[in-house]
Order: sequence, then C-alpha cells, then structure tokens
Amino acid sequence: MTKLHILVVEDEENIALNIADYFEPKGHVLDFAINGEQGLEMALAHPYDVVLLDVMLPKMDGFTVCDTIRRKSTRQVPILMLTARDTADEKISGFHAGADDYLTKPFSLGELEVRCIALSRRHLLNIDHVLDLGDLKIDRSAQKIWREGKEITLKKIGYDIMDLLIAAHPKTVSRSEIIQKIWSDDPTESDALRSHIYQLRTALDKPFSTPIIKTVHGVGFALDISEKNKRKNS
Repeated sequence: MTKLHILVVEDEENIALNIADYFEPKGHVLDFAINGEQGLEMALAHPYDVVLLDVMLPKMDGFTVCDTIRRKSTRQVPILMLTARDTADEKISGFHAGADDYLTKPFSLGELEVRCIALSRRHLLNIDHVLDLGDLKIDRSAQKIWREGKEITLKKIGYDIMDLLIAAHPKTVSRSEIIQKIWSDDPTESDALRSHIYQLRTALDKPFSTPIIKTVHGVGFALDISEKNKRKNS
C-alpha cells in the first residue's frame, strides 16, 4: 500500500483531527499547519508527497500559499486544495495559483485518500527518470547511480537514501524523515541509518577528490554539489 508524507494546512481543528484519525492508522505520516504562513514555511522546508491546503486560512490565504510554493519551491509537490465553496470562480483561482486538484467540503475521507495517492503517483510519473546533478547521475527507472561517469554499486537502502537526497537537493533531509521514508513499516534505530550513511560515503565520496554527502549537524543530510561540478555538466 502506498504510504505518503502529507502536509495538512487546515485551521479547523475538527477537520484536521478527522483527517488524522483516518489517514494515520493506514500508515500515512501527517504534519499539520494551522495558518497560511506556517504552512508555506513547512511546505518549502520539507519534501512532502502531497500538500492538503485549505483556501480560507489565517495570516495568508490558500491561493497565496499555493502560488508562493510554486514560485519558490525547488520541487513540484502536488497540491490539493480544500474549499467550503463549490464555485467555478474559486476553482479557477486555485488552478491558476498552481493547484493540482480540488475537493469541496464536506468530503469523503476515502475519496481524499484516493486523490492523494493518485496525485502522488501522477507526480512520480512526471519526474524525469534520468537526472543529472553536478557530477552525479541517477537513473530512477533502473535504480542506478554514477559519479564522474563511474557506476556506483549501492545496496537497495543506500540507493533509496540517495534518491531522497537528490529529490530534495539543495534542501536538507532530516534524519527522522529518512527513517520514516525508508523504514516506515519497520522503524529502525539511528545507528542503522548511521551505518548506511557510512557505506554511502565509502562508495560515493572516498574514491573521489571531493565529498558529496554533507552532514548538517543536528538536522540531517544534504548533497554538496559544487558550482564547479554544476558548470562542468551544464
């Protein structure tokens, strides 16, 4: 079953609680924001699978949040807007702001989940299978990675961690997010993550002149792609 990391930007507590009560027992991980400014900050800071965004919010309305995410985010995160008004003008405004889908309150929680899963899958299909990032290249369909043209042999978990770091670049991916994404069905200890990061560095950093995996102390990990490498591959 598809398990998603979802940001819910909703100021009505009962709606947020109903979504949590339905989604979390199914294994989805939810973060919550209660106003537009907080939602925008969280959406830009973390690589969510889907953002559920209410239209009427304190401090910043959903249209402005959506438009700002589209302008400032380095990732094309799917956004599903929630509205209490089923009017054509409001839906048009949402789509113009960059929303991918719309759902009118009150809604079926089952339908909401199905739409979130569909948006996430559609988003993955639209991602280029082969990505170039500095001297790093990843083929997502074949699950292969190269650095400076040399293929790097990684175990499945190592590849999955690198896929997360590449998708989030230049942002940092927190330790807790990596653990949730990789081991959601069977949470692991931080020592296991430390071991896999060590193996990644042995394969991706040690054979080369400059390291590419950066520890952001107290937060998590990121890719350190030098400007020189970016220019070389542009």
